[in-house]
Parts: sequence; structure tokens; C-alpha cells
Amino acid sequence: MAAYSFKYHLVGGYKGISRAASFSGARNPAPRQSRLSFIAGKLVPFSAHQIRWYIEGQRFAFSTENLLHSSKCKIVLPPARPLALQSYQIRCTALSPRHQSTAAPAHGSSLPPYQPPTNGLLSVLPPSLIPYAELIRLDKPTGTYYLFFPCLFSTLLAAPLATPITPPSTVLATTALFATGALIMRGAGCTINDLWDRNLDPHVARTRLRPIARRAITPFQGVAFFGAQCLAGLGVLVQFPTECLWYGIPSLLLVGTYPLAKRITHYPQVVLGLAFSWGGIMGFPALGVDLLSNPSALHAAAALYASCVAWTVGYDMIYAHMDIKDDKKAGIKSIALRHEKETKGVLTGLAAVQVGLLGAAGWAVGAGPIYYLGTCGGAAATMGIQIIKVKLDSVADCWWWFKWGCWFTGGAVTTGLLGEYLVRFNAEAHENQKRETSF
Repeated sequence: MAAYSFKYHLVGGYKGISRAASFSGARNPAPRQSRLSFIAGKLVPFSAHQIRWYIEGQRFAFSTENLLHSSKCKIVLPPARPLALQSYQIRCTALSPRHQSTAAPAHGSSLPPYQPPTNGLLSVLPPSLIPYAELIRLDKPTGTYYLFFPCLFSTLLAAPLATPITPPSTVLATTALFATGALIMRGAGCTINDLWDRNLDPHVARTRLRPIARRAITPFQGVAFFGAQCLAGLGVLVQFPTECLWYGIPSLLLVGTYPLAKRITHYPQVVLGLAFSWGGIMGFPALGVDLLSNPSALHAAAALYASCVAWTVGYDMIYAHMDIKDDKKAGIKSIALRHEKETKGVLTGLAAVQVGLLGAAGWAVGAGPIYYLGTCGGAAATMGIQIIKVKLDSVADCWWWFKWGCWFTGGAVTTGLLGEYLVRFNAEAHENQKRETSF
């Protein structure tokens, strides 16, 4: 005879009610039937492992066949005082052994419960801060790198267009500010995404233990934290020239739109690309290059931005294959689901668009052979290898290429841009030196 605990969570508008209760029951080989006595009015099943009740202030008892794979288990809630509102919601998890996590499992009790981190950066944080560090994916910085690279690309592409050419010290300082902003705003994007997906994440194995999904952080706390992150991001943004403020603020609309796009279109990765690639524009105003009065810079920025969008759609398509089975069950839309059978063909097309647009950006600024060899050639080579090698039916392999593809392609593009910048900077310095000696 094994003891089980039944967990439920009650939420509603009556003075912020939030309660939890448990009971013990014995699992016997008797006919599979459970009897529950509680304050309820309507039963609406909404998944294989969860049940939703709406309370209307009256006692109600019912039996349901094969409920939660238990038998003769009985729950009696304590008497309830009058409620100010008519409808409340109870969300119930499946029966699980005592002392397990209260988070609702996505695939039954076979998945391990949440365990606090025991190593790495998160393990040294105070327990109260761990959920927030997990929320911003502090232990998974790949997303921050992907947000940072377009900023780095545009900074290196814009630096030779400034008059005089931007010195390396300014490029480094600007890059450091962009890195800080990427860390903050990537975390803000994770927060708003998890707020939107708090009812979807419990149904996906990879996301079921995220802080909001497992209720370690309430939605109200998440919204407050998101506001603080936006203020911190604004604090970084105002360190740039004033023009950056007007270029940067519109990106917040895209940050909040991506989670919604997953519900209405199979191409949410395009929205993600528009948001994550915004840095492909920001390097120009950050270095004082006016896009509206400099056609070459405008064309280069537009081509670079579009190239980064294609890159984002590609790598996130690989990322989406990790959740493709769970997304089907949960009704989450993605480009990986829409083009599941022709993914590598789509990736090849996106890579071709990406490389072509990088070439267009170089042509707009009059780039030399180092740019085309390093940036365009490097991107083509790394993306080609990734498309050939990645095993889309393997979660581990998709994650490996998502994680390291960031450095392969991002590093190649950066190498070409950096080489082009250094060649131009040294050429200008040499010309200035010749002028000084001629006098």
C-alpha cells in the first residue's frame, strides 16, 4: 500500500485567495474509482493530468471513473465562508508520491520533480533569488549572445563610416554597453514570454519547471520584475546618444508580441527575428552615423538587419525542433511544425538569404575582400556545415547546434567585420600621418 498526496491550488479574486491542501490515500487493486467531496459547481476537464473546477459556493460530491488512476480516495475541504465573487478556479495536479514537487507534470509522474541547483552560478545565490535567476536564464546565456551579436555586427559595420573613423577605444566602450543591454533585455524577453506562456509551459517537458510555470513566481511578481528590467534597460539606453532612444524604444513592442505570435501563426520565429535583430540597426546611431542623411549607411543597416532576421529564423527553427512533439499536443505553433518535413530545405534557403544580404551590406559600404571572405564566406561555410550535420530528431543534437552555432556563425561574421574595420582604421591613420609629415 503506497501513500499518495493530492495537491490543488485555489486562486481567485476574493482577497487574493491562494491555498493548497493535501490528503493521503491508499492505492488498492479495487475498482478504479475516486470519490471527491468539495465545494464546486462545474467540472471541466482540460488535460490528461489536470482538472479544473469552478466554485459557486455550494457543496457538491461526485465520482469519476478512473480519475487520476487512484481508487476510493476522498477529499473533503473545510467549510467555506461566504465568497464575495461567484467564480473561482481550482487547478489540480495528478496524484503523486509525497514530498514530490507540486508543479504539474507535463507527461505524468515519470518526469523528475524540480530540484534546486547544486552547482554552477545559481547554486551560490540566496534561495529567494534563484527563481528570478532561472527566469532570466542566467545559467543559459546563449540567448544573450544571440541578442548581442547583431549589436556587435552593426557597431563594426558602422565604425568605418563615421568621420573620422571611430577609434577602437570607442568601439570597445560601445560594445560593452551593448553587451550589458543584451543581458538585461534578453532577461526581460524571457520574463514576458513566461508570463504569456504560464498556462502552456506546464505541458511541455522542457519548460514545465520554469519559475512561473511551477508557481515559484506569481504573475504579479513577474510583471513587477519585468517593469524593473525595462527600467534597467532604459538606464543603459540613455548612455548612448539621444538618437538611440528613438531607435530603441519601438523594439519593446516586438519583445511583447512574440509570445502572442505563437498562438496565431506558424511563423512566430519571424517576429522573434524582428525583435532579436534590432541591434543590427542600433550600432549606427550609437556611433553617430545618421541613417536618414547617409544613404549608404541606411542601405547597409537595412541589409544587415534583414540578414540577422534570416539568421534568427534559422537557428530558432532548429531550437523549435526540441519541443516539436510537445508543441503538437499543446497547440503551440512554430515554423518547425509547419515545415517539419522540409526543414533542411527551409534552412538552406534562409542561409542563402542571410549570406546574400550580408553581401549587400558590404557592397553598400564599399567593403573589401577581407569582409567578403570572412563575413560572407564564413557565414556560408558555418551555416552549411550546421544544416548538413544537425540531427533534427535529436533534442540533444538540436541544442548542441543551437548553442555552438551562435559562436560558429557569429564568430565568422565578426571576424570579417573586424578585419574590414581594422584595415580601414589603419589606412586612415597612415594617411593622417603622411599629411602631418608633409607639412
